[in-house]
Order: sequence, then structure tokens, then C-alpha cells
Amino acid sequence: MQMLSRTASALYWLGRYVERADFIARLVEATVRLDVLSARPAGEAAWASALSVTYTAEAFEATGQAVSQQHVARFLTLDASHPGSIVRCMEQARNNARAVRTSLTRDAWTAANRLWLLFSSRSNPGNAASTLNLVEGVKAEARGFEGAIHRMMRNEATLLIQLGAAVERADNSARLLDVKYHLLLPSGEKIGGVIDRDQWTTILQTVSAVTAYRWLYSDGLEPVNVIDLLICRPELPRSLAACVEEVVEMLNALAKRTGLQGEADRMARARIARMQKTRAHEVIVSGMHEYLEAFIQENALLDAAIARQFRFV
Repeated sequence: MQMLSRTASALYWLGRYVERADFIARLVEATVRLDVLSARPAGEAAWASALSVTYTAEAFEATGQAVSQQHVARFLTLDASHPGSIVRCMEQARNNARAVRTSLTRDAWTAANRLWLLFSSRSNPGNAASTLNLVEGVKAEARGFEGAIHRMMRNEATLLIQLGAAVERADNSARLLDVKYHLLLPSGEKIGGVIDRDQWTTILQTVSAVTAYRWLYSDGLEPVNVIDLLICRPELPRSLAACVEEVVEMLNALAKRTGLQGEADRMARARIARMQKTRAHEVIVSGMHEYLEAFIQENALLDAAIARQFRFV
């Protein structure tokens, strides 16, 4: 590869960290909506689900704080001691962007830096409305960064950033869909009832898929259709199918430019072949939570294979 392995690693992780910050913002937004904006607020259960899907329940428990909107929202957004918080993700993204400054356009660097500055003077996300404003700002700046990358020359640098973002987005979409598994219905509430439908609608809202759902399905809100959209439909940019396709596309483009092909390419092609045969009803029958856990584990193995293939250090 023409660029240094250290540079390749920084570009890849720049894409991952910006995408991760965007995901945490979307997760917090979904949780606020489930907590205070639903027909019947989910309360503590909603925030516990956010900790579960990010695998941070134990880390949060170690803080000794109660599971609540105030404490969990701060933990996931502004807690500098928590490596998975948005502020820490943006610090890492900014550090990686600085390390590859000459590979970025002014717009791309400014967008990454502006994301970090969004948190420089904040210590608490505030109430529900303030928290929604904060995460909306994160989402807007992340979109600005993504747009700046798409306007850059299509070379190894942009491909590595987009590859990192696609790998991260695949992981995050699976985790977001898994919120529904961790968020139990209140006692006495039935599957398909008001609360159940409210929860599925919130997940669609979080990935900006409400309109897409209405275009593709004409029989109202049905869980099997939501699962089909978020897993199997490549038309939706944040679906697992779309993420899987993008990873293959980026790896193919990098192979043409660098000559590097190997284990990661084979894993990515095998995954897309399986995804093309996946059907929503089969996922439900076999267990959606188990399917998503297996997908997340496979994605982590692919990430490790990419690191070996491109000799990250």
C-alpha cells in the first residue's frame, strides 16, 4: 500500500469514530422518545436498554448512579471518563483527523473539528428537550462530515474513511434494532398493542426510515416489515443489507487501487451472499436477538481481518 499503515489506520478509525458518535446520538434520541414522548413512557427500562445494547451496563453501574435520563444521557454523551461516550468518540476522531490532516480537505477537517467543539463547553446534557437538541447537533455535524468526505477526491483516503464508517454503521444498526429485544413491554401490554407499535415507530424514526417504510409497505406498521426493512432492504442506507454491500464496494475499490486483497474480502463477500438469502420471517423464527448478536460478532471478526489485511499499527 502506498500510504503508511499508521495513516491507513487513522483514516479507517476516523470514519468509525464519527459514525459511532452519530449512532450514540441516535440511540440517545430514541431513548428520550421512548422515555418521555411515547404514549406511555418507558422510564428506567428505556435507559437500561440503551446501556444493554452498548454493552456498558457494568461500566455505568460502577459509577454508582441511578439509571435515569439525567445520569445515563450524560454517561453516553458528555462523560469524558467513559471511552464510549460521544465526547470521547469525537476526541478520538479529532486526534485521528489531525494525524492525517494532509489527507483531508479543509471542509472535512473543519467538520471533524466542529463536532469536537460542540462539546467543549458542555458538562451536562440537561433535560429531555436540551438532550434532544444536543444529539440533533451531533447528527447534523456528522452529516456535514460525511458530505465533506463525499466531496473529496475518491482515493485511498476517502475509501478507508468510508470503509470504517460502513463497518461501524453495520454494527450500530444491528445494536439499534436490538433495542427492541432489550426493551420489554410493560406488564399487561400485548404484542401489537399501542406501546409495542410506539416502540417500533421510534426505532424507524431514529434511522430516518418512517417515510421509506410507508413507500415500501402498504399494510400499516407490522413488526415483520420493520425487521425486513432494517435488515434485508438495501434501499435503506442504514439497513444491514446496505451496510454489507457498502463494505464489499469499498474493499473492491481499495483492492483495485492498492492490490491488497485477502481474508477481509473473502469474509465480506461470504457475508453479502448470506445476506441476500436472508428473510425477515426466518430471522424472527430463529430469534432476532440471536441473529443480531451473531451479526455483531461476525462484524468484529471482519474488522480484525481488515486491520490485518491493511497492516494497521
